[in-house]
Amino acid sequence: MAQQHLDRLSAVDAAFLHQEGDATHMHIGAIARFAAPAPPYADLLEHIRGRLHLVPRYRQKLAVPPGGFGRQRWIDDPRFNLEYHVRHTALPRPGDDERLLRLAGRVFSQRLDRTKPLWEMWMVEGLADGRWALISKTHHALVDGVSGVDLTTMLFDLQPKPQQHDDAHVWVPQPEPSDAELAAASLTSAARRTLSLPVRAAQLATQPSHALDQARETLGGLAEVARASMSSAPDTPLNVAISPHRRIAIAPAQLDDFKLVKNAFGGTVNDVVLAVVAGALRDWLHSRGLRTEGLEMKACVPVSTRAPEHDGSLGNRITQLIAPLPIHIADPVERLRSVTAAMAGIKESKQALGAEIIAGAQDFAPPTILAQSSRMNFSTRFYNLLVTNIPGPQFPLFLLGRELEEIFPIAFLAGDRALAVAIMSYNGGMDFGLIGDLDAMADIDVVTEGITHALRELVRLAA
Repeated sequence: MAQQHLDRLSAVDAAFLHQEGDATHMHIGAIARFAAPAPPYADLLEHIRGRLHLVPRYRQKLAVPPGGFGRQRWIDDPRFNLEYHVRHTALPRPGDDERLLRLAGRVFSQRLDRTKPLWEMWMVEGLADGRWALISKTHHALVDGVSGVDLTTMLFDLQPKPQQHDDAHVWVPQPEPSDAELAAASLTSAARRTLSLPVRAAQLATQPSHALDQARETLGGLAEVARASMSSAPDTPLNVAISPHRRIAIAPAQLDDFKLVKNAFGGTVNDVVLAVVAGALRDWLHSRGLRTEGLEMKACVPVSTRAPEHDGSLGNRITQLIAPLPIHIADPVERLRSVTAAMAGIKESKQALGAEIIAGAQDFAPPTILAQSSRMNFSTRFYNLLVTNIPGPQFPLFLLGRELEEIFPIAFLAGDRALAVAIMSYNGGMDFGLIGDLDAMADIDVVTEGITHALRELVRLAA
């Protein structure tokens, strides 16, 4: 679906804007490492410039209706400057992971400028062995993880030789709307949504049995969400007030190891991911001298609701599930089986349906109510940390003839949560990217070491 001038933000996209504060940055991104040699910066700029027509939203910024009447709109930025969004830098010697991750931490500590399109990309030279990297940063209101993978069509090719695109695309930005035009667009949207309600009511009246089944399904889904939310997440060292400053860590792994464990003990690859994260957090808590008897933490696990017809479109089509992390179980296999059983129950329940209903209902909420409800969704008492697993392509990708070797996704911190874990599979890899508060997670490397250790233990037992 094309991204149009004056498009209205969805309720979920607007919720990510409402969540942003001085210490809470709602951008996501990745660290991607490429084979040597690095291309000239000018070549990268021209490569991106030649493909921006594939993602028009990347040249659009936010417009707020006067008086906060109605939700924000996407409008063309007539002063769009590609050099502002694509930065160029180099690491000091020896160009190791420590220096790359320190740079990424500084990049992710800075909020995106809302007067410009909500993304940045940093080309980083000076990595060991002549390799180079891209650090990408995009506001969650613009794109979610799954459609973010779809956006590789903008940058990457399937072959070392770059695919040639039609150079006839000349971008002519639409003029910025006046306050009166923004207000009129908001009024039109509100009227259209209000007028759609009688039509929907008439459709339900002609199909009473279908309406009754739908009502039962809706109530059941809402009840599941209520039950999941009523049991508060336990207090842990992760759940503290955070600063604006970030710390990044990575843990590379192989997808085949997760499949080996899944095939040996049952469940899904995502179940193994959650069990590995639970094992790593158990090690981390022990390293701080804390007891874990009876401790079951809760993870927010985003689930894509993106249908095939939505592929290639931007914006967020996600809902969230609350998954248990059985920190108290010492045995790795029993921990995995506990996660598998719990996730099977969640999938059979209507929790995901209920979360979708709530997100859909927000489409009718005025901006002030939406802001409050979105803060409730990120309430600390619901879960301890975010764990998101993003499926990526299982074949090599290339940028200006250089192979993409690894990609580590980076999530965001919301509420009083000092850690978030993102995982992405790509070309046989299964790479973990962790973002933590700079002060609260000075020992974030203990978590990455715990991920490696927990996976190694499960692989050994599976083999």
